[in-house]
Amino acid sequence: MMMIGKSAIVTGSTSGIGLGIAEALAKAGANVMLNGFGDAGEIEQTRARLAEQHDVQVAYDGADMSKPEQIEALTRRTKSEFGSVDIIVNNAGIQNVAPIEDFPTEKWDAIMAINLSSAFHMIRSTLKDMKENRWGRIINVASAHGLVASPYKSAYVAAKHGILGLTKTVALEAAEFGVTCNAICPGYVMTPLVEKQIPDTAKARGISEEEVVRDVLLSAQSTKEFVTVGQLGALAVFLCSDDAMQITGTALPVDGGWTAH
Repeated sequence: MMMIGKSAIVTGSTSGIGLGIAEALAKAGANVMLNGFGDAGEIEQTRARLAEQHDVQVAYDGADMSKPEQIEALTRRTKSEFGSVDIIVNNAGIQNVAPIEDFPTEKWDAIMAINLSSAFHMIRSTLKDMKENRWGRIINVASAHGLVASPYKSAYVAAKHGILGLTKTVALEAAEFGVTCNAICPGYVMTPLVEKQIPDTAKARGISEEEVVRDVLLSAQSTKEFVTVGQLGALAVFLCSDDAMQITGTALPVDGGWTAH
């Protein structure tokens, strides 16, 4: 319970990777502000379960990560409810799979807004307080696609590469204030986002869904296994620890050897 008294915002945390990281932080003793879309009843069940299981404060805010004013309102609300915002995990993300010449421009704009710009707005609205408190942890959930590319994912790959540039810049600006900023770069995790991509990718490539899993998703992951949300949560908790104080400005792949090729 090394994070007692610390408070975290985890964007896109109603399912998948974000929920796994939120759960790990709550287990370590942090108060957690959940954020994301989904069924209101299910989200409330998740919120109540985390609070009860881990004996921490857990709240939920449905701020739309494509809207800067809602992001600012989210950080203000978290600060007023929990007293501070010590940890932010920029995890919210969407995906669209299409060749560039057919890529809808509105999808490009939406992916840039949610996968890249939202992290900037979240950091911008919390970094001043972290610097004043001389303690803060910023974790950007990038992707192996922040380090390498795949066809048909131009917006996602561009946004995730951008996240790594943002991570390094923030790390340099915050380095002398007890604040670290790092990016976690997962390979494929079986989340709702990945599940939804499988039929789209099958259609784009003209192959079966089973072939997408074996020959596309896991082809580059040398372990031939999906990364788990628990593994990503454990890394996030470590990055928030005092032992990780000298780790900043880095991209940490958790990708089964994908980017080692």
